[in-house]
Amino acid sequence: MAATAGSASGPGAPEGPARDSDGDTMDAATEATRSLQGVAPQITARLPRLLEAMRTVGAGLDLHVTLDRIVETAAELAGARYAAIGIVDEAREGLSDFVTYGVTGEDHRRIGALPDGQKGLLGALIHDPRPVRLTDLTQDPRAAGFPPGHPPMRTFLGVPIRVQGEIFGNLYLTEKRGGGEFTEGDLHMVRVLATEAGLAIGNARMYAATRQRERWIDGAAAVTTALLAGSNVDESLAVVAEQARRLADSAAGIVLLPEADGGLEIVAAAADDPVRLTGTHIPPDSPVTATLLAGEPVFVEDSATDPRMVTEVAPYFGPSMLLPLKSGGRVLGTLATPRARGARQFTAAERTLATQFAQQAALALVLADARRDRERLAVYEDRDRIARDLHDLVIQRLFATGMMLEGAARKAVVPEVREGVGKAVDELDVTIQEIRTAIFALQQGPAEAPAGLRTRVLREIGTAAVPLGFQPSVNFVGPVDARVGESAGKNLIAALREALSNAFRHAHASRIEVVVDATATLPDGRDAVRLTVADDGVGIPEGGRRSGLKNLARRAEALGGSSTYGPGLGEEGAGTMVTWEAPL
Repeated sequence: MAATAGSASGPGAPEGPARDSDGDTMDAATEATRSLQGVAPQITARLPRLLEAMRTVGAGLDLHVTLDRIVETAAELAGARYAAIGIVDEAREGLSDFVTYGVTGEDHRRIGALPDGQKGLLGALIHDPRPVRLTDLTQDPRAAGFPPGHPPMRTFLGVPIRVQGEIFGNLYLTEKRGGGEFTEGDLHMVRVLATEAGLAIGNARMYAATRQRERWIDGAAAVTTALLAGSNVDESLAVVAEQARRLADSAAGIVLLPEADGGLEIVAAAADDPVRLTGTHIPPDSPVTATLLAGEPVFVEDSATDPRMVTEVAPYFGPSMLLPLKSGGRVLGTLATPRARGARQFTAAERTLATQFAQQAALALVLADARRDRERLAVYEDRDRIARDLHDLVIQRLFATGMMLEGAARKAVVPEVREGVGKAVDELDVTIQEIRTAIFALQQGPAEAPAGLRTRVLREIGTAAVPLGFQPSVNFVGPVDARVGESAGKNLIAALREALSNAFRHAHASRIEVVVDATATLPDGRDAVRLTVADDGVGIPEGGRRSGLKNLARRAEALGGSSTYGPGLGEEGAGTMVTWEAPL
């Protein structure tokens, strides 16, 4: 029989709160239990099954497992072939998720997209969440029909699920087994089950929310620890991007920094294809730039269609969060966590947690920068102490030794002795001059040293010589400082550092040759700078890790260049030669 809205006890009747003889509002469980009195003869024999079903539904705390258990238990209890739970979205306008039972994987493939609750009977039950029992749902004026490939369904039973007084969703049952229709007893038993389901879902949601907060807190702590332990700015930003991607369950984690023109540039990306993202520029006139630089977050439902998203990478993504990295009123940059197209929207809880994570990450970046400043200050103080010791102790002793030798030379009778002592005195004078030059360089400090590419290359090679145990040779071709731009130079230094690090950790080399050529040309004719690092080590073993080489390739490709490797300096091509090049 079809449901009627006018019957106080019928399946289409409003589900308002009942009141007892004292006028107090009863809870949903008491109301549902009393409603069983009218249909007791129909379900007395099924009460043990109902109690067992309630016990089963209440077991476990994982939300998705709980939902799967509810639909399966409801179908078995009411004798339905199909069951589903439609979870109402935050806007109360449609369904954010749809959990099914009885629908096979092949059925899902034929049906295609799951219902969104925007129309039809499912949409009507969202806006009017009352129990509904129908003999033929296809004849209901609210029905919108089935998509192609959908299994035939006629008998229908729908019951709302409330969690802490609010509608969580609806429990749907269709196709009564045996060809009959759902009875009044089925309706009341499913309502009792829905009450227990609401309690179980409430517990599972609280547990999931707690675990989610723990994950974000642990992630923020991991970022802070990593940033304070690291020493490289690029590595710090990469850590923030990777953690944000993992915690937000997004397709990418992206860090953008302000540029001189007022725009933003992607400087770090954690994604399946980070090269496609790195270097992307958001112009200063973009609608989102001013908002982000003002310290306000931007939430986008679909990056591919939102007119505010003007970059060339926006069409690859769907829901996105763009969060300012702000600490102490200062905006350091932006953290973006876009999901793939068609993925679910970010919940209010996820937005709040991600915003807090961005604030914590910004604070960690500030603290890491302050730590690096303290380390640099300690280095400067140590350099100053060494310079004073060289001047006050070493030079004075060398000078005194030279005067003693000069006195001894005047007393010497043999001409060869006087000549030898004179040469020694001259060598001491040269040594004193070299030490004074070193003292001057120490007092100037690295902040005052020339910042050209040649100097930075020499500094990297000098730093690498300590762990290597020998000094790599270096050769510059062309006007390196004059021709190579800042972006290419910065990435070349990073590539050189990576190549020298790989040689130290894996190559076991005794000789390394470095060449920086500012007169190179790319295959397309563009002027380029080429870095070559060759060693005589053991080479790259078959099946060995290639993470360092992949990092080099990504850096070069992000600039429009390339990175390759081949035989090195050893006999018969032993060792490794890495060639890295990028446009000037």
